[in-house]
Amino acid sequence: MGRPLLLSEEALNEAVKLLGEPWAVERNQLRATFPTKSYAAGLALIAGAGAIAEELDHHPTLTLDYGRVGVAITTHDAGGLTNLDVAYATAFNNLYASSKFR
Repeated sequence: MGRPLLLSEEALNEAVKLLGEPWAVERNQLRATFPTKSYAAGLALIAGAGAIAEELDHHPTLTLDYGRVGVAITTHDAGGLTNLDVAYATAFNNLYASSKFR
């Protein structure tokens, strides 16, 4: 498998639109903060996010605070945002859609 290619500005804008709130581009990363119903729910969400990272072999920065989980992702070796980042964000959205976290 080759190196992921950087997204064009147009493709990135479309991807963020499709990902929806709370995703945004900040400092060359896709970033979002998701509310959780408790610290334990946030910890479970982090565990699920870690499983996604291992499956995709693409590892975000995850932060845990009471009532919220932060996600920041970029493709370091490509020097910016790629389809791999969008794939991770999409999988995270699908995980979060489970009501057990909210």
